[in-house]
Amino acid sequence: MSTATADQFPAETAAKGSRKKFVLGTVLLIAIAAGAWKGNAWWTEGRFLISTDDAYVQADLSIVASKLQGYVSEVPVVANQHVSKGDVLVRLDDGDYRIALEQAETALPTLERTLARIDAQIEAARATLTQTEAELAAADATVNAARITLKRVQALVDRKVTSQADLDDAEATMKTAEANRAAVLAEISGAQAQIEVLKAQRSESEVTRAGLELAVRQAKLNLDHTVLRAPFDGTVANIATELGNLVSVGARLAAVIPDQGLYVEANLKETQLHGVIPGQSVRIQIDALEDEVIEGRVTSIAPATGSIFSLLPADNATGNFTKIVQRVPVRISLPEHITGLRAGLSAVVDIDTRTGAGESGK
Repeated sequence: MSTATADQFPAETAAKGSRKKFVLGTVLLIAIAAGAWKGNAWWTEGRFLISTDDAYVQADLSIVASKLQGYVSEVPVVANQHVSKGDVLVRLDDGDYRIALEQAETALPTLERTLARIDAQIEAARATLTQTEAELAAADATVNAARITLKRVQALVDRKVTSQADLDDAEATMKTAEANRAAVLAEISGAQAQIEVLKAQRSESEVTRAGLELAVRQAKLNLDHTVLRAPFDGTVANIATELGNLVSVGARLAAVIPDQGLYVEANLKETQLHGVIPGQSVRIQIDALEDEVIEGRVTSIAPATGSIFSLLPADNATGNFTKIVQRVPVRISLPEHITGLRAGLSAVVDIDTRTGAGESGK
């Protein structure tokens, strides 16, 4: 009995050793195969891919803000509601702005009547000037006649044909004619000056009219700005006002996320930028879309690192400098009409540096 048992143990031990070697060999072969497969994948594709999980879906959203101060009279939309371009998002009470427009529009007709009156005065002054110029011609004729008469009487007096009294009368007539001519010339100067004054008044009124027209345009713009509309098709979100709120100038009231134009912004390390150029193909995996792979394309690379645009950029010119790997935003376009995307979603991107050769030569 003991002899049989002693013979059985070496056989079982040998069997166990063989199975262990087989398992270890199999595991080793699997590991070698997996390593070879991984190595081949890296050699044929992986070494050309630049990957990062610091990537997010972005959108050029529009912040709806007020250009005026006023009370909110209507908010006809709710959060996460789809809107079309031109849809009303917020209305402000427009009573004050309507009154301002009416006041500006009322002042214009009065000024138009003032301009018409000045034009009539200018025409009357020109008519007076024409009449005075005609009187000047008559005065010139009278002066010429008096001068001829004076010469004739002077000659008669020299020949002792007529008396000194006749000469005195001729001289008096001559002086009277010259005085009348001088008076007419003064009237002409006055009429011309009056015309220039009226023209100056008209120019001033025209400037005033231009100012009133601008006031009307500004009042209309202010009235239009009491209605805040969607700038494009999208979804309204982050509504930050309610009915009756007093809105100040520049107050943020809502945001509109566009339906189209979403993109991915990948923040690559500065050590990953070598070989990345616009036009390269990108494989994108959105965390919210599970295993779906989206084909994108590099459109542009930021001209500076993200830290440059931060509110408080780091000042490295100090004694306690610590080097930190910087990241550079890279914009990646997405195909149109992909459902389920939301701005801010996390993503993982793989940029294929083998592509985009056509863009690099540009």
